[in-house]
Amino acid sequence: MGRIGIFYHPSFSRKSYLTVGNRLRDFPEALEELLQRPEISLFECPRASKELILKVHAPEMLQGVARDRMCSTAYESVGGVVAAMEALAKGELDRAFCFIGAGGHHAGYRSFWGACCFNDVVIALTQVREVTPLRRFAIVDTDAHHGDGTRQLVQHDPEVLHLCFCDEDYRSEDGTKIDVDVYQYSWHQDPDQEYLAAVQSHIPLVLDFKPELLVWYYGFDTHKYDYGSIGLTEKAFFQICQVMLDTAEALKIPLQVVLGGGSLAELATATIPGIIRRLADY
Repeated sequence: MGRIGIFYHPSFSRKSYLTVGNRLRDFPEALEELLQRPEISLFECPRASKELILKVHAPEMLQGVARDRMCSTAYESVGGVVAAMEALAKGELDRAFCFIGAGGHHAGYRSFWGACCFNDVVIALTQVREVTPLRRFAIVDTDAHHGDGTRQLVQHDPEVLHLCFCDEDYRSEDGTKIDVDVYQYSWHQDPDQEYLAAVQSHIPLVLDFKPELLVWYYGFDTHKYDYGSIGLTEKAFFQICQVMLDTAEALKIPLQVVLGGGSLAELATATIPGIIRRLADY
């Protein structure tokens, strides 16, 4: 058991991301039962300041985001991820789940794409480094696509481990930036098991790195019915969640889950409450 924070903004359920309809249309109502539990708290995402965003992004990003209709929730999306990470870093929460209306991991210094507007995770760790003693972070990205914006921003930061499960293999010279090709498993008989095995086999890298906070960038777009299909089912997401929980527990560090890609409302509703329940039950 621990103190669990859910970070959400009403605008995320009205207009958000590249969706078929609205992927978060069932929220926050789908969390009603969970919110009765005393260890779970719901927080409304604050709006991030332009000053904070400009610590990570070029000034022209502000104008580009302002013109993009997919980015109408960008400031609140960043604000929730920042608030959650700061609460975790200060010991006010043990685990957190962050809803977003606009994604983050395709946003680099001066460019963005794929409905990712500002790099929420990198902005958050930048803020946390300024207001707390934490310096070392591990980001495990299981979204369907490569977190290219995150990689660009942390490429030369040896105190950030970026482990990305995507469509290519790569390992930086210092071993802190790693890509794992998991698309090869989409043709296998049991993609769930193959994908989980890939995650489990690379978790020792996180343990050896000894981060002070672990971020799981969770995209359900890898599901067999979604746009980034690797053939996974809901079972795989819950198994990966367990691996993340076990890893954070082994290191005695906070775990932050940040929502990434995925378009189908039925998958959001089928997986997100289950993940939050596991964060609370652990």
